[in-house]
Amino acid sequence: MIGRIRGILVEKSPGQALVECGGLSYEVDIPYTTFFHLPEAGQEVTLHTHFAVREDAQSLFGFASRLDRDLFRLLIKVNGVGPKMATGILSGLDAQQFIHCVEGRDINSLVKLPGVGKKTAERLLIEMTDRIKQLEGQFVPASVSIGGSATSFSPSVPASQNPADEAEAALVALGYKPQEAARAISRVSEEGLSSEALIRLALRNMIPA
Repeated sequence: MIGRIRGILVEKSPGQALVECGGLSYEVDIPYTTFFHLPEAGQEVTLHTHFAVREDAQSLFGFASRLDRDLFRLLIKVNGVGPKMATGILSGLDAQQFIHCVEGRDINSLVKLPGVGKKTAERLLIEMTDRIKQLEGQFVPASVSIGGSATSFSPSVPASQNPADEAEAALVALGYKPQEAARAISRVSEEGLSSEALIRLALRNMIPA
């Protein structure tokens, strides 16, 4: 199993990163919480990964922290939760926020995640209560490892002529309905904000802290 990848970030977009390693470029599916931690294209990046093999596809999922990756592996063991939904969950909540939801029995925050209905949220609370104990002792680093050292940086996304449209499309790709995405972006839309900033604010408003 591929557990970690370190290389040059060739391209990035909400939901995916292209990482060149040893002459090969790997397409890595990522949650938004990881996308916000990515450096600029051309810099070195390290991602903790999970390699999923199915009859019809092989996918590599990447995460900014080992905790996010390990939580992803626990989530896909829950009945009815596949890699796509697990990625969506970790796009709306990082690992620590999700753990707090489970510990606090916060079903309201879970049902706001794309694709998570009340029954799925209840199942997550039941099945994950004991499983998250396996994550004890881990922590979320403040940044992704760049160039072999932990470095803080401000992530950015490519400039867009219409950041609101780009942010709205990103939320739809995540799994939100177009109407929900449009409303979420309209609530936080301000002149001068990048698409990344709009996505952050929209997700923050959708998922209570």
